[in-house]
Amino acid sequence: MTPHSAEPDSSRPTGPAASAHTESETSYAPFAHLTAPNAVLYRQVMHVFLTAKERFAVHLRPEDVHAALAPEHRPAGPDAVVKALTGLVGWGNLRADPDTSRVTAVEDFYRKRFIYQLTRAGEAAEQALSVYDEALGRRGALQAVALHDIVTHLRALLVLATEEEPDAAKAHLALSALTSRFEALAENARAFMGSLQRTIDLHGVEVDVFLAYKDRLIQYLERFIQDLITLGGRIALLIGELEGQGRVRLLLRLAAVREAADAAPDEADTAETQAYERWAGRWAGLAAWFVSGDGRESQARLLRGRALGAIPQLLAVVRQLNERRAGRSDRSADFRTLARWFAEAPDDGARHRLWRAAFGVYCARHLTVDADTLADRAARPVAPSTLWAEAEPLRISPQLRRTGSYERRGKPRRVQDRSEQRRQLAELAEKQAQEIAAARARLATDGITCLSALGELDPVTFGLFLRLLGDALASWRPGTTTTTAASNDGTMEIRLTALDDAPLAEIRTPGGVFLGPDHTVEITDLTQRIPARDAL
Repeated sequence: MTPHSAEPDSSRPTGPAASAHTESETSYAPFAHLTAPNAVLYRQVMHVFLTAKERFAVHLRPEDVHAALAPEHRPAGPDAVVKALTGLVGWGNLRADPDTSRVTAVEDFYRKRFIYQLTRAGEAAEQALSVYDEALGRRGALQAVALHDIVTHLRALLVLATEEEPDAAKAHLALSALTSRFEALAENARAFMGSLQRTIDLHGVEVDVFLAYKDRLIQYLERFIQDLITLGGRIALLIGELEGQGRVRLLLRLAAVREAADAAPDEADTAETQAYERWAGRWAGLAAWFVSGDGRESQARLLRGRALGAIPQLLAVVRQLNERRAGRSDRSADFRTLARWFAEAPDDGARHRLWRAAFGVYCARHLTVDADTLADRAARPVAPSTLWAEAEPLRISPQLRRTGSYERRGKPRRVQDRSEQRRQLAELAEKQAQEIAAARARLATDGITCLSALGELDPVTFGLFLRLLGDALASWRPGTTTTTAASNDGTMEIRLTALDDAPLAEIRTPGGVFLGPDHTVEITDLTQRIPARDAL
């Protein structure tokens, strides 16, 4: 037991002197009640004082605290509450003042009557514990609404970027709202995926609760994935347009200047530079979250992959739970059964036979031999049932005894020259990039057209078209007539609109004919609209 974990010394002074003494110390005594005996009662008493402070109550008497405690934590008599209050005063969480309001006789002055109130140290300790409890119990959420808000804030920034002289206050407010919403989205996504993994691992989850929860969880993941596909490409497009105009740095500079306006005089020289670096880092983090580049995948794409991978993992857990409920044997049950067989075996010989049968541990049947031994055995075969003592001795190469290895040593292989293979791979990668660029150019429509007007498509172009069509249909809901989606890499955008009484559209490919209801479609090659990104 540490000194802070023990009960406070009753000989220590109480009242204002004790409180002043405690608050003057630099130790963490207000947290000592967490490891002391009756820690639950101490926490409940402090909760009563916090609730009273929210109701603007200044002082509490012991009987008030006793009455405000929850029934399951309320002691039988007020003496235990008085003892807890005394301990909290000794640690500096509370302050005790003499209660003179109920004195009616001279003898009452000699009785120990106190009223209690929170100290600054006690209130700060409770606030820290509340933050700790909130962070520890946070499960997070995949916020599809936050994606819509980020799109709205980016559009507001795009409007500001087109102005000749953007307003600094508007730029600062827009960037602050954008980064605040994005930080909440990233933090909640991280917390949710962590809690989801704990759910998949079945740590602390009841089977019945999990089975009832999994359908809603899978629907929740599917809905967020669809929104992430639809809005993630749109956010990447808006980020590209903002950086393509070259006005992002101006907006970040305006926000930094406004933020540094309230800096202290001794920090005025460096405040603006530091503020700009912070804003530039936030913008770079936002762009990296939604836009892939430099050989890395965006965080949004990684999150989508983890969410997609969580669905089959959840289904596998459901399968495992159903197998357990059906009484199917698993490895742990097999080992327990085997342990029972070992315990029931009559002697050591039976246990050895059981061991060999269970784990396949048998005596050695052969050793490494040379060519002469093999030729001799081929000429004079030996039956497998022959005892080792009666069989002819096995001749082994002396090299095995000298070196412990029978391998013949020689020169190491020469390092192969793979420059030709690397050249072929580079040519193949360049050819594939050219095919994909040609497919984007082939699919891009000049305005709105019909699916039936796309004509015949080669395999590469048809594969790209199917991926775009799949992304568009992923966000299609009952009653939807028009939808817009972007490809995962943000290079293509498709706008699909249903037609009333649409005829059957045909798209011919070398592999066959693709049939379906005709729609109006507008496909845009975004690489022709977004200039190369400038470094912040």
